[in-house]
Amino acid sequence: MPRTARLDVIGILQHVIVRGIEKREIFLDDGDRRSFLARFSNLLLQTEVECLAWAVMTNHAHLLLRPKRTKLSIFMRRLLTGYAVNFNRRHHRSGHLFQNRYKSIVCEEDPYLLELVRYIHLNPLRAGLVEGMDGLDRYEWSGHSVLMGNYELPGQRREEVLAYFGKRLKPASRRYRDFVAEGISQGKRNELVGGGLKRSFKLTGAEGMQEYDERILGSGEFVEELRKVEELGDRLPVVMPVKEVIERLAGFFEIEVDDVRKRVKGKRVVEARNMISYFAVRQMGHNGAEVAKMLNVTRSAVSIAAGRGERLVRHNGSLLARLNRILTI
Repeated sequence: MPRTARLDVIGILQHVIVRGIEKREIFLDDGDRRSFLARFSNLLLQTEVECLAWAVMTNHAHLLLRPKRTKLSIFMRRLLTGYAVNFNRRHHRSGHLFQNRYKSIVCEEDPYLLELVRYIHLNPLRAGLVEGMDGLDRYEWSGHSVLMGNYELPGQRREEVLAYFGKRLKPASRRYRDFVAEGISQGKRNELVGGGLKRSFKLTGAEGMQEYDERILGSGEFVEELRKVEELGDRLPVVMPVKEVIERLAGFFEIEVDDVRKRVKGKRVVEARNMISYFAVRQMGHNGAEVAKMLNVTRSAVSIAAGRGERLVRHNGSLLARLNRILTI
């Protein structure tokens, strides 16, 4: 059967599961774990993807992410490709490291955020990597230890999660810890790792026929809303070459491609550069230096132009829809 397309929607919580190819280990030592987390943390800050929970195991990892500006697909491509290259270099190997597709489950935030934080952070304990809550508190390779204040991971939303348990961090962290401990007896919870509403009946107590989707953990209403978003065709390809982005947007703004690379300051040329920078860098994940070279400007100029482009489309939904259609293969 053909593989179902992922839902990749900005601003929506997603539970991501990354596994090694053929169930092989993807973290052989602490050096691998530090390499992965350093790259992960840097990307969180660079792309404004928010992390609510995470756990690094041996042959897989769990991430609870909320993309705010960058598509999840772009973030994960940069994370996994960069890590795999470094892993192969460190261990003198070649070939694929990860399964071809990471698993991503779009999650309804209000009923599931804390349940997912607890589920993900209990993974090391369920797998026998640590003993009891004291061991989990000190486990360096999970977001639980960050929430407990024992380690730091820049980019993890510690204060946001603890705010559910109180206004002051120390009392909140203690209540959070009690909440996690209460989940130990629940064991492995298959309803939290995909399968849509059918598997979430246990949590919601929902009855009767409702909409469901294997890619979504949430109510029928949530599924309906996401389907509306998906039908808008709001997603863009991440593989379109910068050259083609320039050609298509130059055509849209009715200017010559060469004008984009010249020091022309006409309004339409400037708008075209702004949009090229925004879509190429922030939507498609191209390197800013590559875009700067194609536009014959500095990298900082591309960053400024991308910001201007984002502000424009944010306040002009019809323009965004038209440009999305033009840039969709």
